[in-house]
Amino acid sequence: MTNGTNGAPPGYYAARPRLFIADRFEQALGDGFLLSLLVEETTLGLFRCEARFSNWGPEQGKTFLFFDRDLLDFGKSFAVELGPPDRSQRVFDGRIMALEAHYPGERPPELTVLAEDRFQDLRMERRTRSFEDLADAEIIRQIAAQHGLTAEVDLDGPTYGVVTQLNQSDLAFLRERVAAVDGELWIEEDTLHAQARTRRNQGELTLQYGGNLLEFSVLADLAHQRTAVQVSGWDVANKQAIQVTADESLLRAELNGDQSGSALLATALAERHEQIVCAVPFSQEEAQSLADARYRARARRFVRGTGTVDGEPALRVGTTVNLTDLGTLFAGAYYVTLVRHTFDLMHGYRTTFEAERVGLGNS
Repeated sequence: MTNGTNGAPPGYYAARPRLFIADRFEQALGDGFLLSLLVEETTLGLFRCEARFSNWGPEQGKTFLFFDRDLLDFGKSFAVELGPPDRSQRVFDGRIMALEAHYPGERPPELTVLAEDRFQDLRMERRTRSFEDLADAEIIRQIAAQHGLTAEVDLDGPTYGVVTQLNQSDLAFLRERVAAVDGELWIEEDTLHAQARTRRNQGELTLQYGGNLLEFSVLADLAHQRTAVQVSGWDVANKQAIQVTADESLLRAELNGDQSGSALLATALAERHEQIVCAVPFSQEEAQSLADARYRARARRFVRGTGTVDGEPALRVGTTVNLTDLGTLFAGAYYVTLVRHTFDLMHGYRTTFEAERVGLGNS
């Protein structure tokens, strides 16, 4: 940690989160009443935040401090900044969706604020409708505009004759659409982002075991790997059968000399193919896009790890972390798929993450 101002030793800073309610910095709330905080981000979008406060005191003659809802109330914007003063970052920006009271037996009453980002608008209502002659990028732009959001879309994929949203929330439908074309979804302020995973870039960090990487556990697992994914269908326009395959050739840009789960599966056990039978593609391009996305999703889960670092606000989903001093099998570059920023009175600010990679290092 950095700074060393206000009498703190060099290399240390006040780790308490900075809280903003209705766009106003509430220093007293964060410094005097905050007991713990969690901010979670995943590849599915919809950041969530849990902030737990002491809810008891003599302030202005009140015992329950926040039950008047003057400060903490439903629908108010709730934002969190974390990190040292010279590089603090906003790690959450959303609205209060729930208030939860706790009445412990051995400590004063508490109030927990539960907040979500703007994606909560998209999960509040189910719809049934169809989109005709559109690619996923245009479908996403239309749905974003319906919710007053700007869309930044960078996705590959075919144009579909018909795509149906069947009794799904807009959020569930968008998650399904971006997954079908190897994309990821997130919101920053009023902008909805949908981007191909291969082009998403939230920066790079180097984490050293025994240094800023406090803990790391990792698993290389062949159980869910496949050597190829096949998709069948019927090309309506050309009146012919469709049969496409996705295999290890898709991973060349991600392997960096490592061994893929597909290759190790074929060597250690046998060829294992997956046949997708629950989809009904109507063109060669649609079938290939589906096969590629399914194969990549499986292959990237071959090596998965969970780590803990001192509080690091720059660690985001989409960050590439270069993990060192883990030995030849598991050292290297990982793609971050989940981040949890936490604060409590015992451990201060910590960041835990989940990350994955397609290959195992050579021994």
